[in-house]
Amino acid sequence: MGTCDSTMGLRNTLIVMALLLSVSTIPFSGAASLKSHAFFNETGELPCHFPNTQNLSLDELVIFWQDQNKLVLYELFKGQEKPNNVHPKYIGRTSFDQDSWTLRLHNVQIKDTGSYQCFIHHKRSQGLISIHQMSSDLIVLANFSQPEISLIANQTEKSNIINLTCSSMQGYPEPQGMYVNLTTKNSTITYDAVMKKSQNNITELYNVSISVSFPIPPETNVSIICVLQLEPGKIILSLPCNIDAKSPVPSPPVPDHILWIAAVLVTVVIVCGMVFLTLKKRKKQQPGPSNECEIIKVEGKESEQTEKRVELQEPDRSDEVQCDVNISKTASGNKSATDF
Repeated sequence: MGTCDSTMGLRNTLIVMALLLSVSTIPFSGAASLKSHAFFNETGELPCHFPNTQNLSLDELVIFWQDQNKLVLYELFKGQEKPNNVHPKYIGRTSFDQDSWTLRLHNVQIKDTGSYQCFIHHKRSQGLISIHQMSSDLIVLANFSQPEISLIANQTEKSNIINLTCSSMQGYPEPQGMYVNLTTKNSTITYDAVMKKSQNNITELYNVSISVSFPIPPETNVSIICVLQLEPGKIILSLPCNIDAKSPVPSPPVPDHILWIAAVLVTVVIVCGMVFLTLKKRKKQQPGPSNECEIIKVEGKESEQTEKRVELQEPDRSDEVQCDVNISKTASGNKSATDF
């Protein structure tokens, strides 16, 4: 009984190998491959779209899928799965949906990206006859994490230059670019930078980042957003990084002793000014003795008779006036002497 089972298993293996060799020489139809998308670590679908117009049962069919390297993903021989013919990298990762004729590939990896073919043969008494085949392309994607902004702490209060980094992790395929938008109340400015990228050797996922330095207006609030450009028309935005306007820096308080000194100086200047103005005003209001003598001399020169009359009419004037009159007389006498 064991010998019979071994012989049957060997025969099935030889049949599958013969099918693989035969399908490698069978040209595919001119129809374009169906594109299917799957996300990293999730499930991808590889359709076969068999119309089954003859209403054949699975017991009459041999169905299998292979990848672009001719490695078998799944085999269903007359209704029975044949894991022995499946490549080790696909064992335990597939499931067949009989209703939709679709093979599901679980725990999809970036390396699973590529072309796949399904083949359906009709098992007849005269042998296997190929009745359907289809090609599909599996595209594996990995969503990048939301970009994250990190401010570098070397910014000073006196500087309006801001330094930051923006990073996004674990995505595929490689993004097209990364940049930063600085938005104020009235405008938006875009700052580009060279995107740094690294790729994991096992998962093939990308990590990307940029470093940017730019000035920010201190007098207004600003909002900074990092943008990851995956493909034309498809972007991922970071959470906004908001920076408030700087408050005006107050002047340092003046020490009390300086205020007292300034007050004393101002007071001294005011007092000195007032004294100076008072003295100047008094000087203008009180003419000196020399000016009085000059006036009397001029008056004395008018006539000798007038001076004598003044002397007779005012015998009791003060010594100062008498002195003035005598001076006038002397001047008059001098005049007479000169005339003589």
